Amino acid sequence: MSISVLELKLSSEEKSRFFAPLYSSSIRVAQMSWDTREVSSDRYRLGGFRSFCTVKDLSTKKCVPCNSDTLKAMNEEAANTLICQVPEWNLINQDGVLKLQRSWKAKTFMKGLEFFQAVAEVAEAEGHHPDLHLVGWNNVNIDIWTHSVAGLTENDFILAAKISGLNLPHLLRKQAGK
Repeated sequence: MSISVLELKLSSEEKSRFFAPLYSSSIRVAQMSWDTREVSSDRYRLGGFRSFCTVKDLSTKKCVPCNSDTLKAMNEEAANTLICQVPEWNLINQDGVLKLQRSWKAKTFMKGLEFFQAVAEVAEAEGHHPDLHLVGWNNVNIDIWTHSVAGLTENDFILAAKISGLNLPHLLRKQAGK
């Protein structure tokens, strides 16, 4: 038995015509398989941002420069679509600005600073910088949002996925029940 594979090559205009109906209805989007992935270089957009990534996809992407005229903050519906791709991060609305937020407990004050150093290296490599807070002696909090658009973009979810992927158990306290 032989299996044939059909390779479909579409122009940008053909891709827009084909994919536009999928992205125009939130009902259709919700019915799409989470295995569906978008090719980020083509940047098909849902509400003005790139989407349909798995956690693995997000952590393998690179943040785009925030000085682009086309970059805009996503709405809450769009953010709710992507929040499930970064487990343990929370979507918050702070004074009308959507942000990603997550907290950890460091083993010691110095371990908290080491944690921030590891996060800073990832952030610097991405050119996308979160707000870092060390509250008390060991409460580590991170807020991520795109300051230049006063809200969330895909960059924020990419950075959150990369931070979540850091292997730093030696710096953090174990969670209760784990």
